[in-house]
Amino acid sequence: MINKTKGPLIKVEKVSVTYNEGQSNEVRSLIDGNLKLYPEEYVIIFGPSGCGKSTLLYTIAGLQKPSKGQVIIGEQNVYELGKKEKVEFHRRKIGLIFQAFYLIPSLNVLDNVCLPKTAAGSRIKKRKADAQILLNRFGIANQASKMPSELSGGQKQRVSIARSLANNPDIILADEPVGNLDSISKHNVMKILDDLNKKDKKMIILVTHDASHLRYGDRILYMRDGKIVKEEIVKNKQSIGDAMPEEITTSEKIAPDLKMLMRAFQDLSLSQIGVLLAPFKAQQLFSHILLSKTYEQIDRTTKGLEDLLLSKATYDEFVEKLDISLDEGGAGFDKRNAEKFAKHAMALITTKRKIDPKKSEISAKILLDYLVDYFELKLTEEQTKRTKILLSLRVKNKISVAEIQKGFDMPVREGGSGLDKRTAEKMAREIEIIMLLTYG
Repeated sequence: MINKTKGPLIKVEKVSVTYNEGQSNEVRSLIDGNLKLYPEEYVIIFGPSGCGKSTLLYTIAGLQKPSKGQVIIGEQNVYELGKKEKVEFHRRKIGLIFQAFYLIPSLNVLDNVCLPKTAAGSRIKKRKADAQILLNRFGIANQASKMPSELSGGQKQRVSIARSLANNPDIILADEPVGNLDSISKHNVMKILDDLNKKDKKMIILVTHDASHLRYGDRILYMRDGKIVKEEIVKNKQSIGDAMPEEITTSEKIAPDLKMLMRAFQDLSLSQIGVLLAPFKAQQLFSHILLSKTYEQIDRTTKGLEDLLLSKATYDEFVEKLDISLDEGGAGFDKRNAEKFAKHAMALITTKRKIDPKKSEISAKILLDYLVDYFELKLTEEQTKRTKILLSLRVKNKISVAEIQKGFDMPVREGGSGLDKRTAEKMAREIEIIMLLTYG
């Protein structure tokens, strides 16, 4: 229930976040956000990937400085604090829970939970005793001496939650905290958040794209294209009981070999058993043979690409994310493949930033140079001329992907580029990706 008697704990006033402001690749991630959030409230920020919900959360947290506007927590303007003051304020007031856990791999579980108090300079004996209490509460006391790599995803997230509570903050911010977990672990983590709100009276701000979570909040903020487009008060708020939902308990009756598959392929739910199982198998088979990547790797790589596109991550940071193991929140590539993949992605993004539909001739030359370099083409003067004409027509949206592919494949004497069919198809796909990136 929303209690407004004490006044708002957090005020977000006309906050906007713009990346690469004033440049050709400017991206407005958050636009004129206005919010009042109250003590003990459970707020859910809901929307599709890329809508700005995480940006809003990080702005509230003090991690993403707004391009304009202000965030006031209590009576303090977060972005008027000095560096040391902000660290201290953040440590006392806010606990953060991330989808990727961000546990320190070289520290055991107990020391990970102790970290916030270590920074505060508390005595070793005291902080370890307090950390042990938190581990007991979340059912992972027997994991205290283990390293993060030895834990399951659900256990890692419970350690992450325990760490976020080390300094007993009033506000818990959770960014897709169950995104990497199986159904049982998801239920357990959502139950913990529910208890923290109801029993501990913590303000919870949860970012999610899962509509099944909406019934557990007091208020829902719907986001789209960087804006809060709708607010909804949950009239029939539900509690998360200790008992597992029916779809989870039913899964206990599933054959062990199928349950093992459900853990390996997180997109496989009970609803897909039966008529949807064959398409799911086909999808995974395609992914395995063509991409040699698991669904989880594809998902994390996709999110990394989003950050690269929005300039939230540098090339080196993207390579690092690809190279980090799945257990540590990365995509689990090896270094060589990570660099190869990132180099191709960066080349596409860099090329798309140079394309201007209003300057079709210049853009066609840029695309031609890219294709010649990437495919190591050796074109005659006539082939170069014909290919450039086709690219110019595509930039101006005068021809489709099928038509440009046909033009690449067509003999020079008939007005085409005179390339082999396989190269023509690959080039057409490459151009369409760049054109897609330039859209919007």
